[in-house]
Amino acid sequence: MYINEITLRDYRNYNKISLHFENKVNVIIGENAQGKTNLMEAIYVLAMAKSHRTPRDKELIQWDKSFAKVEGHLVNRNGPLQMEVIFSQKGKKVKINHLEKKRLSDYIGTCNIVMFAPEDLNLVKGSPQVRRKFLDMEMGQIYSIYLYHLSQYHKVLKQRNQWLKDVIQKKHKQDNTMLDVMTDQLISSAVHVLEKRFTFLHKLQAWAQPIHKEISRGSELLKIKYLPSINVSEEMDLSTMRITIEQEFQRLRAKELQRGTTIAGPHRDDLQFIVNDRDIQTYGSQGQQRTTALSLKLAEIQLIREKVGEYPILLLDDVLSELDDYRQSHLLNTIQGKVQTFVTTTSVEGIHHQTLREAQLYVVEDRKIEVKR
Repeated sequence: MYINEITLRDYRNYNKISLHFENKVNVIIGENAQGKTNLMEAIYVLAMAKSHRTPRDKELIQWDKSFAKVEGHLVNRNGPLQMEVIFSQKGKKVKINHLEKKRLSDYIGTCNIVMFAPEDLNLVKGSPQVRRKFLDMEMGQIYSIYLYHLSQYHKVLKQRNQWLKDVIQKKHKQDNTMLDVMTDQLISSAVHVLEKRFTFLHKLQAWAQPIHKEISRGSELLKIKYLPSINVSEEMDLSTMRITIEQEFQRLRAKELQRGTTIAGPHRDDLQFIVNDRDIQTYGSQGQQRTTALSLKLAEIQLIREKVGEYPILLLDDVLSELDDYRQSHLLNTIQGKVQTFVTTTSVEGIHHQTLREAQLYVVEDRKIEVKR
């Protein structure tokens, strides 16, 4: 899978620009605030139909313009195709081969992306929200049904939270029948979200363990543990899981009515990374935390290849300078000759690897991009 052309129109600081890419490593060089991260973001947007930097789509539209467009031509296992994302003040549209897709779950997964940025090094020590975002981004690409159930879950969750808040503010009377209906809808989506998360993490650990062991020179064993806010487990079937969640919501009902929010569910869950039987968020060194983040990203690449039958596209946004020489080499050796990769950096000096010496270079300066042959 690879992108061979991308066109941006009125996107961030780019008026209109078209670029051709090689099916290898493409290095985007430039000083800060010149637009290299905007280009990387646009590639991500093409695949995911949203930014990894902001939840507000309107921020992607150039100032005083009515819309922004990202268009890409790529080749995957089924042959060449065209993808398009258009943002306007009214919302966004996504198209594949010029045909609009009404549901994002029918669009996402066509182009698979793995992004590794400096903030991903905070995957271990960051907030639970960071780890849930990591789960949802990767799972949404390879399980379209997961994306559907997650979307339904958040839609009902928003309605339920608003209803609980309105009860506290006495905007309407407490209607237990209405609460029962919303709770039942929430649980119906939650069991499917949880089932897929357990399945995904089981597969992710299977790939990440040997990678982590190799990077740590055989000295560390990585385990990934899911921490649900409701006492469910991977061993439960859907029926048992549903009953357990129903009982927990009954137990928490009075407390939720007092607080005006949904206390438990997949939106409150977390991950735990354990190395040699120690929680590395609390007890791990910075080196262990970075090795774990790198292992997870490399495991994602292998997991996507296993699931869809080809390697995803890799985005390395200013992350190589954050890794020491050994971890840099391990990352670049892994992708060499296999994965179309986009690297942003202010300089390639200090990165001595054959992969970068053979890369296609793009120099970004003041919204202009020059290809170095």
